[in-house]
Amino acid sequence: MLELFHQIFTPANVTFMLKGLRMTVMIAVLATIISTFFGTVLALIRTYSSGKWKWAGGLVAAYTEFFRCTPNLLWILWIYFTVKGNKVGVSVFAISLFTSAVMAEIFRGGLNSIPKGQFEGAQSQGFSFIETLIFIVLPQMYKKVIPALLSQVITIIKDTSFLKMVDVAEFMRNCSVVLGSIYDVRGMLLLFAFEALCYFTICFALSCAVRGYQKTIVTG
Repeated sequence: MLELFHQIFTPANVTFMLKGLRMTVMIAVLATIISTFFGTVLALIRTYSSGKWKWAGGLVAAYTEFFRCTPNLLWILWIYFTVKGNKVGVSVFAISLFTSAVMAEIFRGGLNSIPKGQFEGAQSQGFSFIETLIFIVLPQMYKKVIPALLSQVITIIKDTSFLKMVDVAEFMRNCSVVLGSIYDVRGMLLLFAFEALCYFTICFALSCAVRGYQKTIVTG
């Protein structure tokens, strides 16, 4: 078994797989940043659009429900075959398109938890509606949704494994390349265990961060 381990985890193989892991983390970080921005915009539109802008809230609602009720892998494949460009850029776009809808619902829940009196109090102090959102509402909203936001980041990291289907050099795909040279079942299981350990280490660290933050809120 030890000999099999050394055959699989050569310096070249380990470097190649960790390069894919770095790509996975990079894609997840970029998708998280983009999704957070657009998710916030979508949540604000859906929550506060009224009057002649009420139709915008309806469009956002349709967008979020449509993407949340369809598989992420479907959109990765659809965009890959319809949008031309750099594979990594297209992949980040595909994941962000889907995840923005999920983020929008997370942020909308946070916005709905902010008391309406915050706007009245801010208005009495001379704040405009936009200033109230930027300086008062959004900071409170982000603080409230941090646990749900970090949980979604964990999902994004795991969803990057779908990119193997479109030949993006992320962690799962690079591990599959190494797997192609293994003909022993024990070796395959060993490699699968390594993949699981890497995903677990990253996601468990984030899970611990979520639990630690929640305890801070409760005790604070």
